Amino acid sequence: MAALGWLTPRRRPATARSVLAGEAAAEAARKSALPTGTEEPPAAPGEAAEPPFPVAGDTRAAAFFDLDNTVMQGAAIFHFGRGLYKRKFFQRRELTRFAWQQAWFRLAGVEDPEHMQDARDSALSIVKGHRVSELMSIGEEIYDEYMADRIWPGTRALAQAHLDAGQKVWLVTAAPVETATIIARRLGLTGALGTVAESVDGVYTGRLVGEPLHGPAKAEAVRALATAEGLDLDRCAAYSDSHNDIPMLSLVGHPYAINPDSKLRKHARSLDWRLRDYRTGRKAAKVGIPAAAGVGALAGGTAAAVALHRRRR
Repeated sequence: MAALGWLTPRRRPATARSVLAGEAAAEAARKSALPTGTEEPPAAPGEAAEPPFPVAGDTRAAAFFDLDNTVMQGAAIFHFGRGLYKRKFFQRRELTRFAWQQAWFRLAGVEDPEHMQDARDSALSIVKGHRVSELMSIGEEIYDEYMADRIWPGTRALAQAHLDAGQKVWLVTAAPVETATIIARRLGLTGALGTVAESVDGVYTGRLVGEPLHGPAKAEAVRALATAEGLDLDRCAAYSDSHNDIPMLSLVGHPYAINPDSKLRKHARSLDWRLRDYRTGRKAAKVGIPAAAGVGALAGGTAAAVALHRRRR
C-alpha cells in the first residue's frame, strides 16, 4: 500500500469525521460489492508503445472513479433531487434552494464550511423519516429517468477496461451511498463508496455517519477499502474531474484527470498525470483542453441548476 507521504498537501486535513466517513463508506461498499469477472481482454495487434494498463490479472490493483462530471454529466444528487421533487417529496421553493446549492459547489470551486453544512442539512431533511428500501426503489426509477443517458461513454470505456482485466472498479462520490450503489450496479461496476446517512431499523434519522464523502474523506475511504481488500495503491488507478479530489488522486500510482476543472488541469500537468476530456469542443475550450473526438455532451446538472435558479428569481 502507498505510504501516507504520497498524499499532497490538503486545504484541510482529514479530520476524525473524515476518517469515520471513509471507514463507513468502505464498509457499506464491501457489503454491496458485486463479484468481479476474470476474463482477460484479447491482446491488441502489434507491439505496444508502453506497458499495457490496466494489467490483466493484477488482482491487487483496482480503479476508483469519481462520479459527478467524471462518469456522469452533472451532479447525481441534483438528478436525485429532481426525481424526489417529481414525486412530491418537497416543494418547488425547496427544489430551487437545493438546485442552487449544488450549482454553487460547481461554480465556486471552494469548500465553504457553512455552505456545505446548509446543503447537507437540506438534503438530510428531505429523506429523514423515510425508509431506506423506499429510497432505493425510487432511486432505481430516477436512474432510468435522469441518469442513464448522461453517462460519459469515454469514461465508461475506461472503467470497462479495468473490469476486463479482472480488476474491481469502485465509484467514489459525495452522493448518498444508496444512489451511488444503484449507479454502480447499473454500470456493472463492483460497488460504490458514498456518503453514509444513519438509519435505525431501516429508517433514516436525518444524521450522517461522519461527514459527506468529499475531499480528504474520499481518500480515507479509498485507503480503508484498500486495506480491507488487500490492494496495493501504487498499482491502483483513480479518475476525477475536480481539484477537490487531489487527495484521492495522489493516493494511487495511476491518477487520471477526466474532464478536469482548471485547478486540477494545472496540477495534473505539473505532475505529468494523464488527462482525458470527453466534453464538446466548446465546453473543453473553456478550460483549455482539446476535446476527445466523437464524444458529445448533454447539458450537465450545474447548468440546469443555474438556469432554474435564474428563472425563479
